[in-house]
Amino acid sequence: MELMKNGLSKSAVKRISKALSQVLNNDNVKYKKYKVFNIDAFENACLHQLESLELKERVNHIINVLHQFLPNDFILKAEILTSITQVWDFGEVNDPLKNFAAWPIIDYFSVYGLTQPEVSLNALKKLTHLFSAEFAIRPFIIKYPELCHELFLEWIHDKSSHIRRLVSEGTRPKLPWGIQLKKFVADPTPNLVLLDHLKSDTSLYVRRSVANHLNDIAKNHPDIVINTCKKWSQLKNKDVDWVIKHATRTLVKNGNVDVFPLLGFTEKPEILIEEFKTSESKIKLGNTIKFAFCIKSLKHEIQTLVIDYAVYFNKANNKQQAKVFKLKNIILQPHQSINLTKSFSFKAITTRKYYCGEHKIELLVNGKPLLNKSFTVI
Repeated sequence: MELMKNGLSKSAVKRISKALSQVLNNDNVKYKKYKVFNIDAFENACLHQLESLELKERVNHIINVLHQFLPNDFILKAEILTSITQVWDFGEVNDPLKNFAAWPIIDYFSVYGLTQPEVSLNALKKLTHLFSAEFAIRPFIIKYPELCHELFLEWIHDKSSHIRRLVSEGTRPKLPWGIQLKKFVADPTPNLVLLDHLKSDTSLYVRRSVANHLNDIAKNHPDIVINTCKKWSQLKNKDVDWVIKHATRTLVKNGNVDVFPLLGFTEKPEILIEEFKTSESKIKLGNTIKFAFCIKSLKHEIQTLVIDYAVYFNKANNKQQAKVFKLKNIILQPHQSINLTKSFSFKAITTRKYYCGEHKIELLVNGKPLLNKSFTVI
């Protein structure tokens, strides 16, 4: 897999310089007073020690070079950078990192345009289809929340799915890689009016962002998400139902009992777990443990169930910490019995460190913990 920082290498710099040259080195009278753009000097400045930098460092480095080579007038800068959209080279179709070239152009406004929010926000709106402005817009949301909210109430009606998605993605409380919006972490309700409009958007690109936004909220305010989804579920809209399903994935994983009826699973399962056993009581670090059980229906009706399991890992401080894993969704016929098996490997991985000591596997049905079995890792 190619390193993401390579999305801002020599080829990206050349695409940026080509676009700037096409905008500036023409007969447009607006730029007559501006010096001729020197492609070679710009590229050399961008490429200076670029290979030694990591991804975000490359973004900031190119932003600073842009600042040096653009006119002092910020209004003119914004006009030049937004004019790039008319001549932009979108890169090779098969290049998964092709959009990264536009990242410094967009983030330029979050670094040097924060004192001119109207101009900058208008520019981000125009540029977001090149590389989502979801990161660049967040400092403006923090500094100018009322102005941004007013604009977002307009943008949710825009004909461009990129702009509509920018509203949902840019306001996410805990956007990965982005500045955390602590105000919305504490109180996400201002964003609900935006999400409510976008929940049935014609674009899956937008609806997926709405789902991810709600999933962010669920981590701190599960009741808000449950109540919002209950209201949305009354629409009986398959697109909105998709949003609900993906928006509640953290609640499902955490075993929130209120989410399962919302997703169509049996509210109060009547089942019996039998013959729950592990393959061994002790395993060596690096080996795999297997467990099996039989789940039996005690009802005269069909039951829809989410079967999960939690592994209580022994940590360095000799205390246990649980992590929930998916096992299977099943439809249990009246008085039907189903045998299930699962394996879990204690082979070393980069995302989790295993420690010797006592562990536990616990079964969960529709979020409710039932039986558990202890075992030792040696």
